[in-house]
Amino acid sequence: MTSRTQGKKQIHLAAHFPGVNNTTVWADPRSGSQIEFSSFVHLARTAERGLFDFFFLAEGLRLREHKGRIHDLDVVGRPESITVLNALAAVTDRLGLAATVNATFNEPYDLARRLASLDHLSGGRAAWNVVTSSDAFTGENFRRGGFLDHADRYTRAAEFVATARELWDSWAPGGGPRPFAHRGQHFDIAGEFGVPRSPQGHPVVIQAGDSAEGRGFAAAAADVIFTRHGTLEAGREFYADVKGRLAAHGRRPEDLKIMPGATFVLGDTAAEAQERAIEIRRQQVSPQNAILAAEQVWGVDLSAYDPDGPLPDIDPDPDSKLVQGRVRVGDPFAVAEKWRALSRAKGLSLHQTVIETTARQSFIGTPAAVAEQLDTFVQQDAADGFILIPHLTPGGLDEFVERVVPLLQERGAFRTEYQGATLRSHLGLPEPERKG
Repeated sequence: MTSRTQGKKQIHLAAHFPGVNNTTVWADPRSGSQIEFSSFVHLARTAERGLFDFFFLAEGLRLREHKGRIHDLDVVGRPESITVLNALAAVTDRLGLAATVNATFNEPYDLARRLASLDHLSGGRAAWNVVTSSDAFTGENFRRGGFLDHADRYTRAAEFVATARELWDSWAPGGGPRPFAHRGQHFDIAGEFGVPRSPQGHPVVIQAGDSAEGRGFAAAAADVIFTRHGTLEAGREFYADVKGRLAAHGRRPEDLKIMPGATFVLGDTAAEAQERAIEIRRQQVSPQNAILAAEQVWGVDLSAYDPDGPLPDIDPDPDSKLVQGRVRVGDPFAVAEKWRALSRAKGLSLHQTVIETTARQSFIGTPAAVAEQLDTFVQQDAADGFILIPHLTPGGLDEFVERVVPLLQERGAFRTEYQGATLRSHLGLPEPERKG
């Protein structure tokens, strides 16, 4: 299967279950449960009705804390992703099922077996979003604690993925298991793998990250990279950089799909869509949440500051443990200065600055305008597609499937039916060559 139809590049779409994050508009009366199975079923079936490539679940290994208290959103709970996807395999037919699983706090044999089992149960629709951690706070939930140095997290992840692929390849063609042995820096294992080679050879490997390390890891080992960028120009720069790294690993540009996370807001007119988008952002970033977001950057208690006033004029604390279980965004000094520069240039309050700086890539407008924006990003090589993150659970994707997907199909940029049964076929990825 090719990713182009009659010369036009085809858009890949996936659905992210919004879950426990600041994208969800919790106050909306249409916002449903984050853990009841019916919520997962509704969103997954909507994505499949829209002919999406896959359904994507995030992971939370520890409840986050803020000033020593459990983060408000985390009291909702965080179900384990592979468990949910195994259940969804029984109520979907073609939709890919992507689980986020940490390579730091798992072991290759166990995880490779769980993912291969999902791939068999779903008929070749499994995917693994590889994430890493060097966070001792999260590590306290595990026997090894925060044992892994920050610099080692990608070396372990790369060896983890390679080891999992050795296991998936270890069954003889048309026969039974063959002994395997892996001797490396992080893993020293030997034995026989318990699951035959799965319908798509290997589950699809997704990697989330924008750093130089993340880009290098994706170019070497991933099938999809989940990223974020705010403009067409930034997307094209990222796309060219990552695709340009593939040849060094013997790979072709089409062997890796670049799919940024994105939100969308639709309206019957451009003005209505903009008005809805502003209201959604106000609900996502309340004055209280703006202070919390600023505290994540500055690392100090800012409760005395007025969210409608200026940004703090103090330096961040780079060693702060005020916020735990959440990744601090880059260099706190650089982020604070970037926020101040934006605030000065546009005359923004603290609250307004947080609203502007914490938004994901968002497509806002009429259904026709949003379809055109999505198509433009893909045709101009700023992305291969998007992982859409609706602001409502579980019905937030309904309007997109009903109003935007048909327009993408009319433009010749999106499938009108699934052509294959596996996730690799949806993504236009080759079945991996068997090694060993």
